[in-house]
Amino acid sequence: KGVSIRLAQSDIDRLIAAQRMLARLGIASMLYRDRRLAQLRLLPDGKGGAKEYPTRAQHELIISGDNIAVYAERVGFSDHDKHARLAQLLKGYKRALNGERFVATVAGVTPDGEAEVFDAAIPGINAFDANGLWAHNCGEQPLPPYGACLLGSINLAALVIDPFTDQARLDEAQLQRLVPLAVRFMDNVVDVSNYPLPEQRREALAKRRIGLGITGLADALAMCGLRYGTAEAAAAAKDWMARIERHAYLASAAIAAEKGAFPLYDADAYLGGGHVSGLAPEIKSAIAKSGIRNALLTSIAPTGTISLFAGNVSSGIEPIFSVAYDRKVLQPNGERITQKVEDYAARLWRGLKGKDAALPPSFVTANDLTPHEHLVMQAAIQPHIDSSISKTINCPPDLPFEDFKAVYLEAYDRGLKGCTTFRPNDVTGSVLSLSEPAKAEPVQAALPLEAVRDPVLHAEPGEVIYMKQPLARHEVLPGFTYKLKWADSDHAIYITINDILQDGRRRPFEIFINSKNMEHFAWTVALTRMISAVFRRGGDVSFVVEELKAVFDPRGGQWMDGRYVPSLLAAIGGVIERHMIDTGFLKPDAKPGLALAVNDQQRGAQCPRCGEATLVFQEGCSTCLSCGYSKCS
Repeated sequence: KGVSIRLAQSDIDRLIAAQRMLARLGIASMLYRDRRLAQLRLLPDGKGGAKEYPTRAQHELIISGDNIAVYAERVGFSDHDKHARLAQLLKGYKRALNGERFVATVAGVTPDGEAEVFDAAIPGINAFDANGLWAHNCGEQPLPPYGACLLGSINLAALVIDPFTDQARLDEAQLQRLVPLAVRFMDNVVDVSNYPLPEQRREALAKRRIGLGITGLADALAMCGLRYGTAEAAAAAKDWMARIERHAYLASAAIAAEKGAFPLYDADAYLGGGHVSGLAPEIKSAIAKSGIRNALLTSIAPTGTISLFAGNVSSGIEPIFSVAYDRKVLQPNGERITQKVEDYAARLWRGLKGKDAALPPSFVTANDLTPHEHLVMQAAIQPHIDSSISKTINCPPDLPFEDFKAVYLEAYDRGLKGCTTFRPNDVTGSVLSLSEPAKAEPVQAALPLEAVRDPVLHAEPGEVIYMKQPLARHEVLPGFTYKLKWADSDHAIYITINDILQDGRRRPFEIFINSKNMEHFAWTVALTRMISAVFRRGGDVSFVVEELKAVFDPRGGQWMDGRYVPSLLAAIGGVIERHMIDTGFLKPDAKPGLALAVNDQQRGAQCPRCGEATLVFQEGCSTCLSCGYSKCS
């Protein structure tokens, strides 16, 4: 038979989505439903036997004929062996592949009424199958087929001179230096970027579009004594963005004189365009003389991540979300942790005036603003943006529908290219949320810690009390490995303790115990899982040391470093204690004295088998008077 490419699974919706995406790439495929019906099947039970298990129906998506060659060219396999196998099979064909007939039969059309469409929610990340295209919403950069956005931002908050004074202003000299530098930098990025598809590279090089914007606008306004949403603030934002636009276009024209205009540049068509025709005469003269390097230059992105990197300045042209708030941060392992962050301008104000100083009237947060004030700021900046603006208008959850509709009508009337409204709810939640007032409960002190007993919890019978959420694991953790020799074991025991960094200090996070002695395997695995679970709950975990060191083995312990250790578990507790002291989690004087100290003269050599101090040397051999152990040199 001929070659075919098959994808089989039980998720029919996913296969349908894959079929649509393949069709968008010119690859026709056939979906066969219920190739294997849902049924009970005899499957391995994991215990060496077999057992009947219910299985879902299996469906199959098949690519055949000349579609295989298109698939090999445009998609292929990431697996090298599969890719090579497909190439070999296609090369072995002695005749042309069968052509696709593109014939389909409609099973039936049933009227189902009409419904008003007004909202759509995408679960998880904001990327989804949109009629065969894998779409990711982006409001600041409308792109053509195979277009790729290249975005950068000027941090206005870092350019304010004499903040919170009557002389506060933007550093014009720095702005004039930074913008041309940013344009040249981003233009170079167009050339050095690795594009996934050759079509994307051709599109990027043909137009050389970039999107230089701003971030920290609201912080800069507050530092200059201007309240976001007012006419004065809108005028200042308009002036700042106009200056950035002027410097950007003149810089691009200068680079065009040096390196040439973008390949698709047509002087008459470009200078007659809607946005360019409204530019200042000096800018149009520079373009007419030298051309322009980049077809599009300005765009304002959300800048959520880079604003955090810049010290948590306000994002893009958004208002200050809150002076202090909780932010959900996605970790490399897929977990989300909540971190408290403080606004850059507020932190600067308190550094200048004192931590308890009241904020000036220029500080206003997203929840204090009306949708109209949001739109005023966006409308002031829009004329100086040749691409578009990402702008979110925070609406209260109880905003009436007519008021909600009025937001979009006003945006349309003001000539905005787009806007996004956000109404927090219990279902979708939010990335940012206001911090709740602190509850009256014990606060963990900075490390090192003294042992503190938890308060007594009162609960109804059978009620489960959840103390805390586990600490999230970082991708890389610092740690130490300790070697422990115990008399009853022929092999050493290796104990690894990893720490997590909190507020610049270390605290134990997880523990691993390994040994070649398989007798220890089961209980060491159980012990490490339990101790690690305790460590990850945070708080004062020094009680783990106390509990382990209090365990006495009825068969006896052994002498270690001048102290009698009553059991192997107590020895492990001693290792954990030593680690906690060395890393600063425990104070040295807080070391629990659970081992018994004796005078070295009161004991002989220690037996490696039973641990008793009764090892003597007789006739060239070491012999234990307690257990009979003997080893001759």
